[in-house]
Amino acid sequence: MRFFLPLLMLFVSQLFFSQTLVTESDTIPRDTTYWTKKNVAGLDFSQIAFVNWNAGGNSSVSGLLKGDFARKYVRGSVIWNNEMSLRYGINKQEGRELRKTDDAFSFLSNYGYKKEPNSNWYYSARFNFNTQFTDGYAYPNTDDPVSRLFAPAYVFLGVGSEYNRKDLNMNFYFSPITFKNTLVLDQRLADMGSFGVSKAIYDEEGNLLRRGRKSRTEFGMLFNSYWKKEFYKNMFFEHRLSLYSDYINNFGNVDVDWQLTVDLVVNQYVKANIGIHMIYDDDIKAKEEIAGEQVTVGPKLQLKQALGIGVTYSF
Repeated sequence: MRFFLPLLMLFVSQLFFSQTLVTESDTIPRDTTYWTKKNVAGLDFSQIAFVNWNAGGNSSVSGLLKGDFARKYVRGSVIWNNEMSLRYGINKQEGRELRKTDDAFSFLSNYGYKKEPNSNWYYSARFNFNTQFTDGYAYPNTDDPVSRLFAPAYVFLGVGSEYNRKDLNMNFYFSPITFKNTLVLDQRLADMGSFGVSKAIYDEEGNLLRRGRKSRTEFGMLFNSYWKKEFYKNMFFEHRLSLYSDYINNFGNVDVDWQLTVDLVVNQYVKANIGIHMIYDDDIKAKEEIAGEQVTVGPKLQLKQALGIGVTYSF
């Protein structure tokens, strides 16, 4: 966390003050030509209603608010890329409580340096932070959250090598030295041992001997890849893959985070998208409703599929 706050503050300051400021008292304007930026905010919306519909069905409305912000610095042999992504979606169905459909916050900062001017290889250092905004539930149980703000949160910090092809919108990153810190800053979830932290210890009579740990630190290797291509006019395919394996605990067991997205651009403001997000993490145990009780089972492949159409605004 001590690395995250300074980097985030620097990114936010660049977000709002990235333009050149010139006043009458300035003798030499501040040069910001090495910076490029991207600000995209969007809202996806879907709705269905039934009135005397013979086949039956429940009326529902869904919305997904999203934002992607980037600041990139390129000068000579140095490249510094900063990205922040936000997602929050809700669904309201007739006869059912309001439910969350998406919830994510991600911040990435990557610094690279290359020795040869014409090379695509960089020495690289990378920081990544991921969490969510609000409580998550294993529906229909809405009494006991299975996740909360900073429970979990994931921090990656490592150094390695990066292959960057701007002309192909392609990027590969490999780090043999990456620290992963899992935070579970909710004591109830930490006591349960959620997300791989050490759970609470009780004696035979049920008396608490030791609280659950609120963090877990791992040391391993990380591989990331990114690729985006326009495969047909105004149709874009985007691929993001992250693979992590811990040296100390179960080396060879790989945590997978893979996102595939197809964007269809209707015009400057209207876009449609189809996406698949797959996650496998041995430390995340699935929960199932069995005989009216919520039971924790083993790790399973997590799969999310999304289809949306909405408006976007770039600034």
